[in-house]
Amino acid sequence: MKETSKNLHFKPYDQNQPMLLPPSLEELIEANHPVRVVSQVIDQINIDVLLKQYKPGGTSVYHPRMLLKVMVYCYLTNIFSSRKMESGLRENIHLMWLSGMSKPDHNTLARFRSERLKNSLRQIFGQIVELLVEEGLVSIKNIYTDGTKIEANANKYSFVWGRAIKTSKQRISKQLDELWSYTQQVAEEELKDEKPVDFNEIDSQKVRQIIDKIDQALADKPVDKKVKQKLNYAKKNWPDKLDDYEKKEATLGKRNSFSKTDPDATFMRMKEDHMLNGQLKPGYNLQMSTSDQFIINYSLHQNPTDTLTLKPHLKQYEDLYGNMPACICADAGYGSEENYDYLEEQGTDHYVKYSYFHKEQTKKWKEDPFKSANLHYNEQEDNVFCPVGEPMDRIEDRERKTASGYRQIYARYEAKNCEGCSLRSSCHKLKGNRIVEINHNLRNHKNRVRKKLLSNEGKKHRSKRPADVEAVFGNIKHNKNFKRFMLRGIKKVDIETGLLAIAHNLAKKAA
Repeated sequence: MKETSKNLHFKPYDQNQPMLLPPSLEELIEANHPVRVVSQVIDQINIDVLLKQYKPGGTSVYHPRMLLKVMVYCYLTNIFSSRKMESGLRENIHLMWLSGMSKPDHNTLARFRSERLKNSLRQIFGQIVELLVEEGLVSIKNIYTDGTKIEANANKYSFVWGRAIKTSKQRISKQLDELWSYTQQVAEEELKDEKPVDFNEIDSQKVRQIIDKIDQALADKPVDKKVKQKLNYAKKNWPDKLDDYEKKEATLGKRNSFSKTDPDATFMRMKEDHMLNGQLKPGYNLQMSTSDQFIINYSLHQNPTDTLTLKPHLKQYEDLYGNMPACICADAGYGSEENYDYLEEQGTDHYVKYSYFHKEQTKKWKEDPFKSANLHYNEQEDNVFCPVGEPMDRIEDRERKTASGYRQIYARYEAKNCEGCSLRSSCHKLKGNRIVEINHNLRNHKNRVRKKLLSNEGKKHRSKRPADVEAVFGNIKHNKNFKRFMLRGIKKVDIETGLLAIAHNLAKKAA
């Protein structure tokens, strides 16, 4: 259409303008663009571990190095869906250049991510970190560790609770006991030779046998209508329900919940709204170790607390790099006796806070003479002195086991005579003498850790930790808006985490 105004001037515009030579994608991409970093780094790594996932023979397949580049760059640019990846390979010049104009479909991309990378991505991640170390961009000796929870790709209402299963089994056990007691009263002669039955431990086979005995014993007896209804219901439903409970308990393992949509996901409290109110949603506990905001190690866990994650997390670090880190800094969620013992056994210098570390530094805590932590302990005499200076003798030791099976020893010390003490009302509320429990091993650990945390080196690590590791979580969850996994199952979710970690490191290198 011809323009009518004579005073308007536009640059030439012709969609059908012919070209003597076709443009090169290479010329259209900036020299310092992150896509070049992705291509350059992945070209340097050894992908033999990935090639082992392929079998010889058959038709030709897309090159795994090309697919790995595409996958990493997509996660770097916040493209997580295989269908959007397929679309990008036809529209995005960076992906077109990276793939050499290859156009794998979304099924190929999804299979590569879920199946080919399953046993190889962690080693690829380790190689990339070692390349960054060689370039002097990062050190893996000093690491900062923390955890965050990311929602699983599962329905938040499809929950199974271990406590609910236990309650249901107890209800069946109680009702079965009532049926058995009723039968013994009505058919005493038929059941006189039966041995006593333990209803605390029941399974489907045991319930079927007991219901059959009850049914036979009451066959020709006048039975209450409600009892007959309950017996019919028990015969039809209880054995199948117990079989179902047994399968669910096998899926639960040591957990207290799981999602029917993704059985590997555990229900965890997610602080997502602006008021930080917790919401129970199926998710995974993601642990990361960083250095200079580069991700050095990552691991996924099904338990919501951080205490039990440190040992398996560091074991994965050792598998990746062949040794343990020289130094680790973490917050109070990891400060347990078991973790302190483990770190000292491994020879790893640590700045790991414990519960109440910050409260101990307050004036109110330090000046409270009644706190058991402030009572003086005489190591030579093995006694504790109460607030008035009277010795408390050791009366016994008690052993406790943690959720992981770790044994803790608590020494108990009892005061001799609190009856006439003027400070008793402020000291304790027990009827008898005051008893204090002390875990000496943990107490010694805390004394050593406290000195390190309050030292200049400790203050330096403590101030750096939030800016180092928590900034990485902020980038992943807010800048990349990755708050929910795309895949289901802990093995596939681990692949997604690895791709996120590689993409984060290469984006930081490019920056």
